[in-house]
Amino acid sequence: NKANLIAQIAELANAKKIDGISDIQDYSDREGMRIVIDLKRDAVPAVVLNQLYKHSQMQTTFGAIMLALVDGAPKEMNLKELLEHFIEHRHTVITRRTEFELKRAQDREHILEGLKIAVDNIDEVIRIIKKSKDTPTADAALRKRFKLSEKQSAEILNMRLARLTALEITKLEDELKEVRKFIKECKEILASKPRRLKILKEELAELAHGFGDERRTEIVADQGEFSIEDLIAEEDMVITVSHAGYIKRLPVSAYRRQRRGGRGVISAHTKEDDWVEHLFIASTHDYMMFFTEQGQCYWLKVHEIPQAARAARGKPILSCIAMKQDERLASLVPVREFSEDQYLLFATKQGVVKKTRLSEFGNPRSVGIRAINIEKGDELIDVQVTDGKNDIVLATHHGMSIRFHEKDVRDMGRTATGVKGIELDKKDQVIDMVVVRRKSTLLTVTEKGMGKRSELDEYRVQHRGGRGIITLKRAEKTGDIVALKEVLPGDELMMITKKGIMIRVPVEGIRISGRNTQGVKIMNLTAADLVVDVARVVKEDEGEDGEDDEGENGGPKPAGKAPGKPAKPKSGAKKKKK
Repeated sequence: NKANLIAQIAELANAKKIDGISDIQDYSDREGMRIVIDLKRDAVPAVVLNQLYKHSQMQTTFGAIMLALVDGAPKEMNLKELLEHFIEHRHTVITRRTEFELKRAQDREHILEGLKIAVDNIDEVIRIIKKSKDTPTADAALRKRFKLSEKQSAEILNMRLARLTALEITKLEDELKEVRKFIKECKEILASKPRRLKILKEELAELAHGFGDERRTEIVADQGEFSIEDLIAEEDMVITVSHAGYIKRLPVSAYRRQRRGGRGVISAHTKEDDWVEHLFIASTHDYMMFFTEQGQCYWLKVHEIPQAARAARGKPILSCIAMKQDERLASLVPVREFSEDQYLLFATKQGVVKKTRLSEFGNPRSVGIRAINIEKGDELIDVQVTDGKNDIVLATHHGMSIRFHEKDVRDMGRTATGVKGIELDKKDQVIDMVVVRRKSTLLTVTEKGMGKRSELDEYRVQHRGGRGIITLKRAEKTGDIVALKEVLPGDELMMITKKGIMIRVPVEGIRISGRNTQGVKIMNLTAADLVVDVARVVKEDEGEDGEDDEGENGGPKPAGKAPGKPAKPKSGAKKKKK
């Protein structure tokens, strides 16, 4: 009932059981029913729709008792069993029908054979009948002379003289041939199950052609609250988390590429004491695994993360996952499926590493689970998915690094602490971990916007637990190291600062240098601003290359207006509601 549905949705929205609905309007007319539900700006349409399916009459579940008689006894069956029993029933029908038709054809053949004997010996048959004093005598004489059965003899005595014409004799012979052909076909059907099943298919197809019509119901995937990928377009998203715990997502296409040294665009308006601390790229169909600094793990589908405008702060992460007030995020990992032959590799601030099978995290729990045991004074800094066959590179705040093979780290359970990955100097700490998967270069970025690429071959493989080698020559103008990334020439780089400024530059613009060098300026920073996070992005053809997104007074420029070029629409710009 439409009126009841509208009233129920309004009641659910007022009771806050479904968040994000601002208005409901009924546009139904004689052409059909149409209800329009307006959403709040920060609502996720697919999630609201899924909640409507679950809590309202928009989707109704009804039960059917699949009960039938099987061999004379009632039995409850599933759809497969029902179909199997129906097919078996139709197979039995075809078998019995063929047996009946075979018996009838054999009886007819028997009669026709007797008539043929009579026709072939018509003169003698007439003589025997004329000499007999009555019908029983003639019947007995015919049966004795031609070895006929009682039915054959009776049919001959009942035969009209008109059947003796040449035309009728030909018809008799043709009928006998057809009957014998039909008998052969029936025997072949009874001897071959595949032949009977073929007949079954043909008869069902004939029924469908003669009596079938368009399906009146639609079979769709289950629209469970945590299984709505069919409603979500797969798209790469930029996910940001601020120091104060605000999270949001927006399409990668909202950021256009710039050359190194650009000023970037505003990614989020934050409070004075807040800044964007984590940035990640993931598909809307992925799981996002959240790992806290104290080793706790939480799950969330990427499409369930609130989508916001580029300059918006986002929503408190505590409203999305069941994190405690005093917990802070250390790493975010996108996962499509929890495979048995993949691992999660953990790295902590004090240089501890641990490897655990990904399948151990395959049962998401709303309250989270323990992913790694963290010792007092230590923190989790990074988690990555691996196949157990890669080299690992750890980088420290003071510019040291170590490369070792993943096989040096044995597989451990979720609650284990791990083993030493690198020996640290006093006051130094691990800031990043790279899992080497390609023939690539290692990109080192400092907090003051400096950076360089170095050939992977310059990082020799060592045993884990050593002091490592220099990855970047620190100085006053570079500051400490904030990130180490594995990159290819075609990749792009996203950097985000403490004040929420983001820049997107091609990796090709950052020259390759030796390990013990300072690199080049990648991002110009304002006073008191520092780079806090870096992410590698797949190169895309979008936007104008090399244009600064800042206006004359330092504010954002109007979207898409480049000197000497026509305006281009920006995917990150706000659109009027239709």
